Amino acid sequence: MKRRDFITGSALLGASLPFGVGPLMTSCARNSGTQFKPEELGIYSFVDKAPAGKPLKAGLVGCGSRGTGAAFNFLNAGDDLSIVALGDVFDDRLQDCRSRLATEKNNQVEESMCFIGFDAINKVLEQDIDLVLICTPTHFHPEHLKAAVAANKHVFMEKPAAVDPVGIRTVLVAAKQAERSGLSIVTGNQRRHQKDYWAAYMEIKNGGIGEVLSATAHWNQGAWWNRTKRPGETDMEYNIRNWFNIKWLSGDHILDQAVHNVDIVTWLTGMLPLDAVGYGGRAQRLTGDIFDFFSVDYRYENNKRMLATARQIDGCDNNVSESIMGTEGVCYLQGGNFRIENFKGEVTWKYDYENNPVKNAYDQEHVHLVESIRLNKKINQAEDLANSTMVTILGREAAYTGKQITWEEIMASDLRYGPEEYAMTDLPFYKEGVAPVPGQKPGDPI
Repeated sequence: MKRRDFITGSALLGASLPFGVGPLMTSCARNSGTQFKPEELGIYSFVDKAPAGKPLKAGLVGCGSRGTGAAFNFLNAGDDLSIVALGDVFDDRLQDCRSRLATEKNNQVEESMCFIGFDAINKVLEQDIDLVLICTPTHFHPEHLKAAVAANKHVFMEKPAAVDPVGIRTVLVAAKQAERSGLSIVTGNQRRHQKDYWAAYMEIKNGGIGEVLSATAHWNQGAWWNRTKRPGETDMEYNIRNWFNIKWLSGDHILDQAVHNVDIVTWLTGMLPLDAVGYGGRAQRLTGDIFDFFSVDYRYENNKRMLATARQIDGCDNNVSESIMGTEGVCYLQGGNFRIENFKGEVTWKYDYENNPVKNAYDQEHVHLVESIRLNKKINQAEDLANSTMVTILGREAAYTGKQITWEEIMASDLRYGPEEYAMTDLPFYKEGVAPVPGQKPGDPI
């Protein structure tokens, strides 16, 4: 779907879905007397290794670098864990993953348990597995999650949840079905599995900065990876091999990367936005059809705000961080220096990394997944990830169109990116290097 197909006025003003907007929690001042214990807030165990239990067999769908990494993280999580089935659309990528699992982790996957094609997810789910790792390009996450839950499998699903509102609604429905079925779903927003973020969450929840007023969320870095189209490749093959730079597959980098920071703000403040305005553009990106910078102003109830930025351009200032400002101070969350300062610049709280080291969060999220299965303490993060992803979708579409868009409008939208059918063919809707143009009316040529 092209950008110009985004939301007509009538579609934008359609009936909102029953996923409300507004604060999910509010900070309480320390002098209020309200103090929450860690267990009351649902803190994880943070054990280094999942407890012993029945052997767990997993299938992996999406065997690229992140999928292979997730398979390693799963195997690192405890004892009696194995990857027994692999699925991908490209045999070379699957075989590379299979080889690395064998040589680096002594995990053998039989040839008969390797599946190629857009239906690989279904073939993997038919096998004798306890859980599936969904690490395909983001566009495929909603339908893959839906299939996994229908097959009664526990799930690890990489972030983001989806690339568009249609996908988000599919994830939300699957999340509810998983809850009814007693399944665990751990998602790839690994910051929620870090001790330092949990410590900051408890400080904010217990009034360490007073009432939350505003926040920032930044993922600004240099240029990311890209791949050029090779002779003989169809659009579909090129798009999937270069998926990060392709709008319909990745949802743009404000989703794929900045969703981490937006998710932290959403979690720590407990707020969902009322609306957003933003801008962005394409300055130096070499391939694909996405932007390389964004800036979005989100408005919340009681006129609270969040500024979210995302940039992938070499030679610029880098900043991957979050901050939460309250009536009594600011919580800064950046690279091993988590702290709260009052408005005199005095540090009133600081995370103690020396005595409380933070485990590799990519491993830790799988420890928590295995633990939840073996101890029958289910985790279901799908709805949280869907909400945070929708916040970034709202900001992306505000930047793409140059329009103010409300939460109700984006939740009710029928916007969907990508083809209706999947085959290794050319894609009439895809134009290399042609990015959205803010300010154009729906239907204008790009």
